[in-house]
Amino acid sequence: MAVVENGTAPAKKKTTSRKTKKPTYTKEQYLEWFTLMLRIRKFEEKALQMYGMQKIRGFCHVYIGQEAIAAGLESALIEGDSIVTAYRQHGIALGRGVTMNAAMAELYGKETGIVKGKGGSMHFFDKGNNYFGGNGIVGAQIPIGTGIAFAEMYKGTNNLCVTMFGDGASRQGALHESFNMAMAWNIPVLYIVENNGYAMGTSVSRTSNVVELSQMGASYSMPSESVDGMDPAAVHEAIMRASTHIREGKGPYFLEIKTYRYKGHSVSDPAKYRTKEEVKQYKDIDPVKTSEKILMTKYKVTPEEIKDIKKAVNDEVAASVKFAEESKFPDPSELYTDNYVQEDYPFLE
Repeated sequence: MAVVENGTAPAKKKTTSRKTKKPTYTKEQYLEWFTLMLRIRKFEEKALQMYGMQKIRGFCHVYIGQEAIAAGLESALIEGDSIVTAYRQHGIALGRGVTMNAAMAELYGKETGIVKGKGGSMHFFDKGNNYFGGNGIVGAQIPIGTGIAFAEMYKGTNNLCVTMFGDGASRQGALHESFNMAMAWNIPVLYIVENNGYAMGTSVSRTSNVVELSQMGASYSMPSESVDGMDPAAVHEAIMRASTHIREGKGPYFLEIKTYRYKGHSVSDPAKYRTKEEVKQYKDIDPVKTSEKILMTKYKVTPEEIKDIKKAVNDEVAASVKFAEESKFPDPSELYTDNYVQEDYPFLE
């Protein structure tokens, strides 16, 4: 949970005639956000480089530009909460606690990867950190996340499941089935659509007359709001509001987090459907650079301190590449493991 200067988490905003005072975060919190976002940015840049060198094969969807979501998300959750997301997921996985070594080795397809080199870019999984993927089928994680949240309710915990998907997946029928079930059964699930404006190469405005995706929760009477996804503080505050609502037993919540990816949909996408002016507009509010500026101007972090953080991150990335390079590929016999659970069912005999 984030630390604020008065020692408490930001309270849920109230509708009054006065302007609500914006929470003020500590230097330590901004350092945490900045460091995580920088780690994600540098990891993804290195992944693209290694892909270009054919060290990484298959699909690869990077999180460059969307780092503020991972940062604000983790600072607002509590131990025991779960996350399930789509295939643009390296950043979310690093935020969850997946080590950079295990992440890079997985991209390389090595046995030391987070899923033994079998999942690749789209299918990370880490039970120890309550991270349930990384899912390659568009929208398939929405009912999965709803089911994980139902399990938490069934067990009587105070935990929730953050179920994330892209704007393209918001057109899938599984979303509507999940929304209906979650509201009918009061399931503790936080739905988040990471709206970066494009489903592969098609803009939201070309696929629906509803471009404010937060409105999709209205027909289910699901509390919903839109969030600035380029600001980790705004993401954190929205998730705090949503998680408070859910933990009070009031049921699901839906956040449309508006963000932007600087690169194409995947490594094979030249992104020619966007103008240079549009990309520049978002790079002007880059979350990594903005947070660095806040640290230096408001919190008086010195250029030397920033330099030390960047060096530590660059060293971590370089070490992860070395780790992946030196790791072995899985033994061919591994092709037959981890596919099915071996159980004895007498009634099937």
